Amino acid sequence: MDPLLPALVAVLLAGVGDRPALLSAILADRHGSSATLGGIVGQATGFALAATGGTLVAPYLTPNARSLLLALALLSAGGSALFAARIKDRLDHWRLPGWLTGFLGLGILALGDRGQFLVFALVARTPDPVAGTIGATLAMIALSAAAATLGERGWQSLPFRLLRPVTAGLLLLGGAVVGLGALRLL
Repeated sequence: MDPLLPALVAVLLAGVGDRPALLSAILADRHGSSATLGGIVGQATGFALAATGGTLVAPYLTPNARSLLLALALLSAGGSALFAARIKDRLDHWRLPGWLTGFLGLGILALGDRGQFLVFALVARTPDPVAGTIGATLAMIALSAAAATLGERGWQSLPFRLLRPVTAGLLLLGGAVVGLGALRLL
């Protein structure tokens, strides 16, 4: 199965209440669209690295182990989606141009984040790094554009108290189904 659509849906669900979207809103208020575009490129680079890693690991895993890895990624994304996103460093002290602040700030923040772990696991299960990267990048573009358009105040006024349990439940349910299938219990 092509990982484009699963990556798009999984990263979109996992990223709704996540820190990169919040930081995109913060940087867009401060630097405008240049920070949003730089952040998109930074996160897309991270997704490409995660997809490459998934492709490199895939030949060493059995099909059940690949499914178990995906279940772990979904379960961890669902579990962490239950908690509110907090930004410790708003990058106020960075004296770089807006596009570079967005590229480095969002690239570093998203490094090893739940979205990248999902892409890694999806591509390891179905070795197609290009489709996995494209799907995750499209989801991240949608989230970053929405956050940048709304700004920090508008983004934080969204009903995340209702969205977090719903997205977490969907991710946890998907992880449980994939995990039980990998263990041949379903």
